Amino acid sequence: MGVSRLDVFYRRLLLTKLFIGGWGKPEDLKRIFEFRKVIGDREKCKSLVAENYPVYINKTEENSECQIHDGYFISPLEHLVPGILPPEAVKARFQFIVPKRWKKNRPVCIHLAGTGDHFFWRRRTLMARPMIKEAGIASLLIFSVYFRRSSLKNVSDLFVMGGALILESTALLRWLEREGYWPLGMTGISMGGYMASLAVTNWPKPIPLIPCLSWSTASSVFTTGVLSNAVNWRELEKQYAINSVYEEEIIKLLEYCGADSFKISPERIKNVDAIDHLLGLPGSDKASEGKYSKAGGEAEDGQDWLVGGASGGGKSGNRLHHLSSLQGCKKNSARWCQSSLHIESVSFMKGVMDECTHMANFSVPVDTSLIIVVQAREDAYIPRTGVLSLQEIWPGCEVRYMNGGHISAYLFKQNIFR
Repeated sequence: MGVSRLDVFYRRLLLTKLFIGGWGKPEDLKRIFEFRKVIGDREKCKSLVAENYPVYINKTEENSECQIHDGYFISPLEHLVPGILPPEAVKARFQFIVPKRWKKNRPVCIHLAGTGDHFFWRRRTLMARPMIKEAGIASLLIFSVYFRRSSLKNVSDLFVMGGALILESTALLRWLEREGYWPLGMTGISMGGYMASLAVTNWPKPIPLIPCLSWSTASSVFTTGVLSNAVNWRELEKQYAINSVYEEEIIKLLEYCGADSFKISPERIKNVDAIDHLLGLPGSDKASEGKYSKAGGEAEDGQDWLVGGASGGGKSGNRLHHLSSLQGCKKNSARWCQSSLHIESVSFMKGVMDECTHMANFSVPVDTSLIIVVQAREDAYIPRTGVLSLQEIWPGCEVRYMNGGHISAYLFKQNIFR
């Protein structure tokens, strides 16, 4: 399946750059990677957020068909990994939109924000208020400070945001239960759908989940999707080259080694073009054709290129091999050095993204039959080629496909999401 021309064109119109600050502090990356080992295991997380975790309502607005409550609470991540959140994110804020008359029970859906969803108005207008009229479902919208100006400053911000939203969603789900609301569900569009998926992996009870325009990992979004062209690779490459801590220390912390892992066996690599093909680097003709993987997202004939094998069995401590050892390359070539550095940086990006965002690194939701994934067939923002599918990771979930791409779905398919 091809990609949407509208997705490609729209991305070219935007001037915003991603990760202009680089990778983030190495110390922060180390701390969040260690915390991922805890938060990725639902059993270990049962006592991280207290059943009576304090949540406050500080403002209520009356409307003709609903009440809009503004609330806040301290993000549980601040207690568990002190100082890793930016000061403005320590106090988590939300908006709770409740119908004045319930149709049946008191159902609530939590909506997590997508990229560029700065405040509440977009989700309130396009999702929350129509859901009250159409189905009598209340909505709780969590505010994300990271999406101001539609971009993330550091790579580490994405991981910190994910950890914070998992714990904040748990705190709010428990608060809603205490207040007598039921049934509860979660959703989100684009990055919001992805973050909602992460949150549900950590919830110890069956819960409906509707992730829209998101998939199994964020690594492909930033290395092969159209957003890869918005990544500030020059700064990332510079930091990776200057600071040896990324290659010498942080890579050792990366444990994910599934069939779509970034850990490459060097014996099978013959030249830079082969790596371009394998990694799906922007501009690689073979990668854009997607010949190295099945349409469904499974790794294909080249699975034995990957350390750990196609089964993804076990956690591997293998390090990303230096690409400077490739045979047949002219090491004195400045062009080759730049290409090698870019390849290493893209490989490192895939490694750290998979470590903290790959759904296979988190617990399987309690009841996958309650999950309906909504996908756009020609989505250029969320590539599905070359990565494990959600059906493989969450057996029993349903995937529904819409025609079109990411942007057209967001603009014209909100009724399907609802």
